[in-house]
Amino acid sequence: MDKVQRHTEICTYLSILYETKNKDYGDSFAKSFDEYGMTMSCIRLEDKLNRLKALTVKNQSQQVKDESVEDTLMDLANYAIMTVIELQIKEEKNHGKGK
Repeated sequence: MDKVQRHTEICTYLSILYETKNKDYGDSFAKSFDEYGMTMSCIRLEDKLNRLKALTVKNQSQQVKDESVEDTLMDLANYAIMTVIELQIKEEKNHGKGK
């Protein structure tokens, strides 16, 4: 399998993961983004980055056993995509108001 195919498969998985988690969390990311803007997005991304560091750099025993490096990277990717979506929606709303 070539890298483009792998990328496509990962993006498909990310979409399914996003849909599932978004239903479970009740679109909380969008609600928080509306209230706090990019600050909230940066905090969520930093939390996941810190988790990635804990899993890879600090070499310590992990209490949460069911979250892997790959899971954390998938969450980071989805948070980045979710931020892009919210920025696009915000821009569309602004253009709709004549800005």
